[in-house]
Amino acid sequence: MQKPWEGRFKEKTEGFVERFTQSVSFDKGLALWDIRQSIAHVKTLLKAGILSEEEAEKLIQGLSSIEREVSEGRFAFRQELEDVHMNVEFRLTEKVGDVGGKLHTARSRNDQIATDERLYIKDNILYMCGLLKELRKTLVRLAEKSVEVIAPSYTHLQRAQPIRLAHYFLAYREAFLSDEKRFMDAFRSADALPLGSGAVAGVDFPLDRFYTAELLGFNRVCRNSMIATADRDFILDALYACAVCGMHLSRLAEDLILWSTEEFGFVDLPDRLCTGSSIMPQKKNPDVLELIRGKTGRLYGNLMSLLTTLKALPMSYDRDLQEDKEPLFDSLKTLADCLEGARLVLEGMNLRANKMKSFSGGFTLMTDLANYLVLKGLPFRQAHHVVGSITAYLLEKGKKPEELTMEELRNFSDLFEKDALSLLDAFTSADRKVAYGGTSKEDILERIHVAKREEGLI
Repeated sequence: MQKPWEGRFKEKTEGFVERFTQSVSFDKGLALWDIRQSIAHVKTLLKAGILSEEEAEKLIQGLSSIEREVSEGRFAFRQELEDVHMNVEFRLTEKVGDVGGKLHTARSRNDQIATDERLYIKDNILYMCGLLKELRKTLVRLAEKSVEVIAPSYTHLQRAQPIRLAHYFLAYREAFLSDEKRFMDAFRSADALPLGSGAVAGVDFPLDRFYTAELLGFNRVCRNSMIATADRDFILDALYACAVCGMHLSRLAEDLILWSTEEFGFVDLPDRLCTGSSIMPQKKNPDVLELIRGKTGRLYGNLMSLLTTLKALPMSYDRDLQEDKEPLFDSLKTLADCLEGARLVLEGMNLRANKMKSFSGGFTLMTDLANYLVLKGLPFRQAHHVVGSITAYLLEKGKKPEELTMEELRNFSDLFEKDALSLLDAFTSADRKVAYGGTSKEDILERIHVAKREEGLI
């Protein structure tokens, strides 16, 4: 089969080179976007007077026919044709004859692939944002369900202060909201048309690139033909957004893995989302959560892989850029699966409110005693020292803070009065956090209302 570029060569391409340089085994995933931009390119060539009405109609009909073949899984991709572009063009020529050879007028595979990737990223980012929204809705529902559930918060993986569990779920909702903003930044980064830049220097034909951009839904046009074909920052932005979102999912997974252990016992994961052991019949393993945590490493690796590929490339297009697609495809698919898995686990798990509450009193209430003294006029550092001494006393005596008497408190400070004992309650502690963004019931109810409105739940 004749190569589109072999006129300059005197030797047949080595079989190894065909295998080593082909990209169709993975860039075939761009076929639908490649056809979409080709149809827009035909219309632009027609507008420029480069194609006749008859030629343009014939090419568009042929491309539309190929689009159906791809969508229905009937298109036969051929490795010897190197990439998705040549596969589509070869099939088009089979269908419409020599006029198919006019499709590549005023474009290069350099600006063609950059356009395909930008279209692909934009569509997939919108899909990812849809998955993020569904996950956030699940978190809002859990928050609404758990307003009256008290739980310990942790710093340094040590019990810190009591919170209403809803506060925890709303915290992750904020994290995934920031992920959507990152993805939309990546969307805007990709929202520029490279097509019409040619291989590197621009094209010799009077193309209306703004018309092409309008046809393809781009908000702007790349202003420099060299960077248009060299730029892969928009892919890095998408990979970065995937990596950060994966990190948030991994942290959530780690919490739930710990909470599902017998030692914590805060949640019971659904059997249908867990697996067992081949040797230990009692085991119930949180494999979905563990894999979410593990696959985050792949998301990081894909970002670092492309950063490393790009770091020493001269301007403009280099074949190294062929290596940008597999990390992109893998990250988007991997993250989509992780988002779905996290949502299913959250929807299916059972909360053990009594177990959480049993972990939520005790020494997690000591900061409230310190703040009580501050409100009585004692400088915080002195109050901290006083309550630290009370803590040491309780540990030595093997007593819980809730067992303190008024007499014992006053042994450490005369500022303690009878109302201080009422602070030794987890719900009271949580609801004293009255500043905006805290874990008081009043603030949480307001945050849930706002979240429901923002997520379209009301």
